Amino acid sequence: MAYRSVIIKNYLNIFEEYEANAAISPGMLVELMSTGKIRVHSTESGNAVPMFAIENRLEGKDITDAYAAAEKVQVWIPQRGDEVYAQIEDEQNIAIGDFLESNGLGYLQKHTDQDLSSQVTGTVNPLEIVAQALEALDLSSLSAAGSSDSPARQFLRVRIV
Repeated sequence: MAYRSVIIKNYLNIFEEYEANAAISPGMLVELMSTGKIRVHSTESGNAVPMFAIENRLEGKDITDAYAAAEKVQVWIPQRGDEVYAQIEDEQNIAIGDFLESNGLGYLQKHTDQDLSSQVTGTVNPLEIVAQALEALDLSSLSAAGSSDSPARQFLRVRIV
């Protein structure tokens, strides 16, 4: 089912407005920079506070309308249990119940466990998993249609964990 809003279930109404460092689309995972601006989440499999750009309804925009650099972005900070219509990276094959993490470009990707047993030191990211898939989505055939630099716009209903 296609939704017309990034916000599917919202229990606490935590919204902020930040200036965009670069172009950002609704449904993208974003992060706060030291400058006070936001950008798409930039660390693949890294720690992430769940923050998503939402459509600018105040200006009559929908989920297909991107924000430009330096534009004020409406940001939602969903809490555990909230449901988000989030953007998903190309070439993903996601099943219901799969855990999702950042791909480092603002999109969510399927979480893969890291084997740290053979490493003396390893980085553990306790906030790596952002959400759980509530729908199945197979984008494995999109490898020719898009790339990580300019993926096809694909959304998936997810629950914040």
